[in-house]
Amino acid sequence: MKKIGILNSEISRVISELGHTDKIVIADAGLPIPPHVKRIDLALKEGVPSFLETVETILQEMCVQNAYVAQEMGSVSRIKLQELTATLPGVPIRVMPHEELKALTHQAKAVIRTGEFTSYANVVLEAGVIF
Repeated sequence: MKKIGILNSEISRVISELGHTDKIVIADAGLPIPPHVKRIDLALKEGVPSFLETVETILQEMCVQNAYVAQEMGSVSRIKLQELTATLPGVPIRVMPHEELKALTHQAKAVIRTGEFTSYANVVLEAGVIF
């Protein structure tokens, strides 16, 4: 049994296989997931696990150089965006229309679906390098 870090084998595998500029998505419960992208469904019930709890856990193991969010998050879910920004210190957060963000999910290695019920609580994380 793994002693530390992410215990979910699918998430652990996806992170370990990421190369520079590869992308993963952490999504609310409602984001459409392209059929060709790996779906890792963590949603148990409303709010479990939460979007931010999942982001924080992923960041323990993933080097992130850029994050992408929908501009609608800033107006509809402003507090969630502020919390996300605080969780990603030093990481540039690029803002785009929600339709563009959904299109970007087609490039992702995986979408991790949470139990988050906050509108537009989605982020695309782009892998950096540790050297």
